[in-house]
Amino acid sequence: MPLLSESVLYRRAVGFFSSTALICLTEGIKGLLKNGGKMEVIASPRLSDEDLAAIRDGFERRNEIIEACLLRELSEPKGRFEEARLNLLSNLIATGVLTFKIAVLESGGEVGMFHEKLGLMYDSDGNVVAFSGSMNETANAYHLNYESVDVYTSWSSDVERVYDKQAAFSAMWGDYEPGITVLEFQKVSNEIIRRYRKTNGIDFHDFEATPVDAEYSGGEKNSHQAGLPYIPDGIELRPYQEEAIDTWVNYGYCGIFDMATGTGKTFTALAAICRLSADLAQKLAVVIVCPYQHLVEQWKEDIVCFGMHPIVCYSTSKQKDWRGRVKLQVDGFTIGVLDQVCIVTTNATFATDFMQEQIIRLKGNCLIVVDEAHNFGATRQVRTLPQHFPYRLALSATIERYGDQSGTQKLFDYFGDKCIEYTLSDAIKNKMLTPYFYHPVCVYLNGEELEKYLELSKKIGKAIASSGNGSVTAYVSEYAKMLLIKRARLVAAASGKLPALIQQMKPYINDSHILVYCGATTVNDPEYNEGSPDETDRRQIDVVVRLLQQQGMKVAKFTSEEDSIKRSELKRSFSEGRHHQALVAIRCLDEGVNIPGIRTAFILASSVNPKEYIQRRGRVLRRAPGKKYAEIYDFITLPISLNHIDDFDEDIIKTSKSLAVREVARMKDFAGLALNSFDADSLTWQIIDAYGITVEDERNLRNE
Repeated sequence: MPLLSESVLYRRAVGFFSSTALICLTEGIKGLLKNGGKMEVIASPRLSDEDLAAIRDGFERRNEIIEACLLRELSEPKGRFEEARLNLLSNLIATGVLTFKIAVLESGGEVGMFHEKLGLMYDSDGNVVAFSGSMNETANAYHLNYESVDVYTSWSSDVERVYDKQAAFSAMWGDYEPGITVLEFQKVSNEIIRRYRKTNGIDFHDFEATPVDAEYSGGEKNSHQAGLPYIPDGIELRPYQEEAIDTWVNYGYCGIFDMATGTGKTFTALAAICRLSADLAQKLAVVIVCPYQHLVEQWKEDIVCFGMHPIVCYSTSKQKDWRGRVKLQVDGFTIGVLDQVCIVTTNATFATDFMQEQIIRLKGNCLIVVDEAHNFGATRQVRTLPQHFPYRLALSATIERYGDQSGTQKLFDYFGDKCIEYTLSDAIKNKMLTPYFYHPVCVYLNGEELEKYLELSKKIGKAIASSGNGSVTAYVSEYAKMLLIKRARLVAAASGKLPALIQQMKPYINDSHILVYCGATTVNDPEYNEGSPDETDRRQIDVVVRLLQQQGMKVAKFTSEEDSIKRSELKRSFSEGRHHQALVAIRCLDEGVNIPGIRTAFILASSVNPKEYIQRRGRVLRRAPGKKYAEIYDFITLPISLNHIDDFDEDIIKTSKSLAVREVARMKDFAGLALNSFDADSLTWQIIDAYGITVEDERNLRNE
């Protein structure tokens, strides 16, 4: 940084470049800009095995493949700090301060990786400092890795070495170094500017007081000691968050934050960690557990914002040798060499033998934080929770487990009492979430579907009734579960839903920011031409996509099949309302994935589990610019039409009534907070009257 501050030109040839390096060198780059300086960087593309194979198959397409590879790397910013960093990068490029070129090694139609590591800094008097060594241009290289670098100056006996480095860089930059091709991809530079430029002009203000590097906060200029938890500037806790933390402290640093989606559970938990760490003289090991990899990545960004250096642990984590780092830090904390440890991992990795062994070895001031903690009520999950950790915190919007009082009690037994209960109603009232209109849409089982539903219901009744027969209990229980799943899929796939969807969608054909929730089921699709004519079943989500496309709408699937890069592109395109009017999803939005721009949601299949439909509603109600309210179309599935229910025997109505009871319960829940609650209430009472639903029926449902 001192050298860059006096430079007018910085030339760098490096295997890998990351925008994190720019923030680590902020003070140096400021000086370079003040001097009217420039930066020239040659770097290597991250070519996959598939990219290399494609180049071998058609070498003349090399440039096209490399360009596609570079564009593929341009993912959506993970939080406001990364957004600011990429804004800086785009402005450096747009103003001509920073120029990139890409180098590849060529030999006999094969492409190799460019691993040169040299740098040159020039001042206005013509002095040059050259350096070479193992270091890449990344935050890890500057602040974590063990690196070796040799440095030479043009005013000493090293002048010939400096000349050699200058000649080597100039040959590469001019693309006349043998065996190396250096290319400039203007389309990639333009795309960086288009995607990431939020302001016109170079502004370092965002990086002066806050650690912003997505992985490590090296180079920050603040009064906080690196690695110690603190609440960063610009984040002010709301009164209910502070009260939750105070209660948690009073409960002995154990408890549950039961907070609706969108009300700041993550920041409240991180602020609680800061409080505990300060109370323990900054000696604390923290283990944070999340259901999915994408949630771990979201947590990582916020953890870094709060001053900590997390080890990110899951099977495909980009942090190299994370297992080795976990072992070293556990050892260091246990013997007192390290005062702070922060591990963030997935439920699956947390349950592995390796991670459980490390958790057991952690002793002393240890805190476990479990996000979406309702998942840990299952017996196999609760067994993985460390009994020797004195400090515990559970986060959930729906801590009570549906139909599992025993599992819910296990959570309270381990974590303690609720420190806060901040409901969806509170969030809407306090403008944390958007208000909404609720539109229930009735669809009915046809004759064949009703017959299958009644048959399955009778089998389920018999299976449950015989579940107490000694040794066959487990077998019958699993059999009953299989039948329940089969019946739920039958309801989710009701043939009346798709025509009703198209009818309800008509007013929105030209709108955007639409979400359609499908069931994890198949439906009959006569237009499905794959397989034999008798095999016309196809996934409901695929049929919905086709039907909406036939209406002229631009739609895309958003499922677990799409990788993180594709999801990021879909979220960005959807939020901007550019290429996709609607996303069609299955389950993957239930926990963690945030797309605040959703304005209209069509829910084709709702779980009877309140946890799931409450999560879904919370995703739809996220606040976004220009979003005054949301609209929710809920497809209510009833076994028999209200107009024809008098035509059926009492036994049939009684057998099928449980479905109506469940649908009514959800309708009441949704309608209770809606702006148009009266409209939904009218239909609710019609269903209650037609099916003869009693208060006892509803009470029995709550007790199931």
